[in-house]
Amino acid sequence: MMNLAINDHRLTGPGPQNAALRDYDSVRRAIAFISEHWRAQPTIEAMADAAAVTPDELHHLFRRWAGLTPKAFMQALTLDHAKGLLRDSASVLDAALDSGLSGPGRLHDLFVTHEAMSPGEWKAGGAGMTLHYGFHPSPFGTAIVIASGRGLAGLAFADPGEEPAALADMQRRWPRANYVEDRAGTSALAQRIFDTKLWRADQPLRVVLIGTDFEVRVWETLLKIPMGRAVCYSDIAARIKSPTASRAVGAAVGKNPLSFVVPCHRALGKSGALTGYHWGITRKQAMIGWEAGQVGMN
Repeated sequence: MMNLAINDHRLTGPGPQNAALRDYDSVRRAIAFISEHWRAQPTIEAMADAAAVTPDELHHLFRRWAGLTPKAFMQALTLDHAKGLLRDSASVLDAALDSGLSGPGRLHDLFVTHEAMSPGEWKAGGAGMTLHYGFHPSPFGTAIVIASGRGLAGLAFADPGEEPAALADMQRRWPRANYVEDRAGTSALAQRIFDTKLWRADQPLRVVLIGTDFEVRVWETLLKIPMGRAVCYSDIAARIKSPTASRAVGAAVGKNPLSFVVPCHRALGKSGALTGYHWGITRKQAMIGWEAGQVGMN
């Protein structure tokens, strides 16, 4: 059953998210090359060769996938850009609290309404819960969407061939839950998450956070970071009134079960370093570059 879902022809059929998934395969090759050679400011020709496309195809690829030229995308991955995202990191969270999650300055954001499961429900390891899952195309590779009756409960990503391992990783988080493959039932959630035309404040995405009280507080703080900005772990720690817990905050960020929706990719080291990412540093770079296009980086 799992393999049928992974290899389902609908993952590679027509449609904007299927097209984005196909583009991402070339994008991730280009990002890997840029990450290794960005100090030398590689040429478009060299980037295209790494992505196995022509320079003209690379230009159209990045324009289509991220709304940026390859050069602008490469700039979005530099340390200087990361430091710019971090500018006034602490005040970003203060401003988000003042304006609310859906304030007027959040025009590019995926609007979310959330609730947390009780500590008892989390400790039960998902016992008594039925979680529906499906594999869907996305701009960041194949997405694994996991839904409960109360809303989106999990979102993970996988590169080709890694889908079973990524699903197993998510299932280990709630080992006693009952898992039902339901691609049709999770399809609308996937579309709501990745189709920016559906990002509407009046129709927020329902999310349920399943973790410890500390983890949930960290994830709720991540939800306040606007697209096109970033914060450092120490400012998150200060925001949840645990100023000495930067390392614990980092661990909680790493355990975030809702990649992209709860934007843990917007948490950076104080120096601007991207640090680790549970779904791969290349994917974190892809999300940051893609978001630069969404907010209109020139």
